Amino acid sequence: MSYWGWRYPRYASVGEKKDKAAKTLKRLMKKDPNIKPVILDGAVLAKTWWGKAWNKNLERYADYSNRIGRGRGYVRSGTVLDLQINKGKITALVQGRQRDPYLVMINIKPVKPKVWQKIKSDCAGKLDSLQDLLLGRFSQGLMDIFMKQGEGLFPTPSEIKLACDCPDWATMCKHVAASLYGIGARLDQSPDLFFRLRGIEVKELITETVKASAGKLLAKAKVKSSRIIKTKDISRVFNIELGKRGR
Repeated sequence: MSYWGWRYPRYASVGEKKDKAAKTLKRLMKKDPNIKPVILDGAVLAKTWWGKAWNKNLERYADYSNRIGRGRGYVRSGTVLDLQINKGKITALVQGRQRDPYLVMINIKPVKPKVWQKIKSDCAGKLDSLQDLLLGRFSQGLMDIFMKQGEGLFPTPSEIKLACDCPDWATMCKHVAASLYGIGARLDQSPDLFFRLRGIEVKELITETVKASAGKLLAKAKVKSSRIIKTKDISRVFNIELGKRGR
């Protein structure tokens, strides 16, 4: 809302936000030591390919571009006190003006089977290892495949459902926006969570690569090489006679 109790709320500085979030986090960790706050390394929202690609995907849609920026300052202030990523669902606790943090829930549809099958087919033979995939060490061609709008690995706005229990009437409130950026930061640490979120098995991409490589090797093995020297040619080249073994 644009007001708070019929009056505009007092502006809270970054320092005040951080202090308040730190106090709440300390209180929450006493109850649940397994909560996972989003802690940025400096002011950069994401550093790895998967984290940056997540943020880039959200920012390229007009549905989000006008409002998602509200979450940048929030996530940088350490207000995302807990972020859990599971198959098709993200839950987060975000510190707001109230004493208790707000609950954010984000549901994301899985990658469509036809889209996933095509991506696997397009990636066949182009990935070196699972490690390189998770570290974002692959060609620009694969980046384009993964990022293809509406047909890649990343979700479209129609595949994302947002909810927050704060009093803001907007679907994309700053707590939701901070959580979305928090996902990108979390992917920096654990890129495998992206595949869990989208409901796909990351090893299937590597399996397709192995199959493609094995297929090429088998195809080569079946082709008779023209470089094989015939017996009579060996005799002529080396001036020896390769006849039958004597009795």
